[in-house]
Amino acid sequence: MNLITTLLTNLTLASLLVTIAFWLPQSSLHSEKSSPYECGFDPMGSARLPFSMKFFLVAITFLLFDLEIALLLPLPWASQTNNLNSALMTALFLISLLTLGLAYEWSQKGLEWTE
Repeated sequence: MNLITTLLTNLTLASLLVTIAFWLPQSSLHSEKSSPYECGFDPMGSARLPFSMKFFLVAITFLLFDLEIALLLPLPWASQTNNLNSALMTALFLISLLTLGLAYEWSQKGLEWTE
């Protein structure tokens, strides 16, 4: 019963927020609001230059590996449990998954900065 109440509350709140965002008036963009602010000086160039895709790929790779390493942080506390084999097998699985991911990135030349 408690799970159903929680799910209905979340669904109702999400629907309400989507409805409010849909019906709110869209703000109009003025040229002053959309231009970059440079401390009162005239802009030196356009701030809307294309950005290298390599930066995004490196950032996404970092986030993926960082989040997977964060899964290993509770490992010292897992040594205090009765089921140590299960914790070690899970840690071994995560480490092997990280190693396979790193090998795949390396083989696909995702770690090389210059082409």
